[in-house]
Amino acid sequence: MSLFHNTDRIWFEWISCRRHGGEMEFEMIYTVTFNPSLDYVVQVEHFQSDAVNRTSEEHVYPGGKGNNVAVIASNLGMKSRALGFKAGFTGAAMEQMLQEFGCDTDFIALEEGVTRINVKVKSEDEFEINGQGPRIPEEKIRQLYERLDALGSGDVLVLSGSIPNTLPDDMYERIMERLAGTDVRIGVDATKDLLMNVLKYHPFLIKPNNHELGEMFGVTLKSDEEIGEYARKLQKMGARNVLVSMAGDGAILVAEDGSVLKQLPPAGEVVNSVGAGDSMVAGFLAGYLKTGSYEEALKLGTAAGSATAFTSWLADADQIRETYKGLA
Repeated sequence: MSLFHNTDRIWFEWISCRRHGGEMEFEMIYTVTFNPSLDYVVQVEHFQSDAVNRTSEEHVYPGGKGNNVAVIASNLGMKSRALGFKAGFTGAAMEQMLQEFGCDTDFIALEEGVTRINVKVKSEDEFEINGQGPRIPEEKIRQLYERLDALGSGDVLVLSGSIPNTLPDDMYERIMERLAGTDVRIGVDATKDLLMNVLKYHPFLIKPNNHELGEMFGVTLKSDEEIGEYARKLQKMGARNVLVSMAGDGAILVAEDGSVLKQLPPAGEVVNSVGAGDSMVAGFLAGYLKTGSYEEALKLGTAAGSATAFTSWLADADQIRETYKGLA
């Protein structure tokens, strides 16, 4: 089943039905962002470090990998709920923005500190200044566990990004061990040890890029065959589906059913490096939950990731649809 046979009709029926309270119902996609942010993105013409610089363009977005997944899932008509921690006026603004993008939210309020602000400067070169984020006490961690305990069969949970130094460095493992046996499908988008340590809990989806995959095994991967070989190693270690993003070369999926699939990206100009991997995760999950097809999941994941790379922030539904139509 393709999401886009009779492309416009089926696509708009799916999106419109979910947005306007129709009868089509899909599983909830939950995301956890441990250290979310307000992202202040500015364009500066000819940045100079020893001078006062003025912006030519500026935007404020709700930041964090889990938040990105929630927004794209919502844009694709899925029910999404963003979890995590918020603090102060910046946390309130971040949560309000997510709600305006159509996400349900259930952030735990911290009494001290503020949700961090990350500054991203675009000029001839790009650079970032990321805030540290608030301290998260043990009591608030227990409250997050209680929220996650409510997840059940059919739900999807996405854990992505780094763990702030105010939390135990085995948070992913603790959460996955707690949810073991619940039939919650868990996706993990993390790097190296953080990812390797959760494979024993059999995540439904992991998404390293090709360079991260090679780093896990101390090798440089030079071909699709080598990428498939090492993705299968992760599968043997416990992962159910391994989705390897390869930037301009597309993506390779080593699926639970034994298939190995590759999807080339569409043609387009890359203008944004932030959120493309998160968009791929959201698109893959939305495609799979909608169709049950790994081929369609890979196509929609590639379309969502590429569409975000082709725009200034996260892609909307129309941009993803048009990008999907450009896939070979």
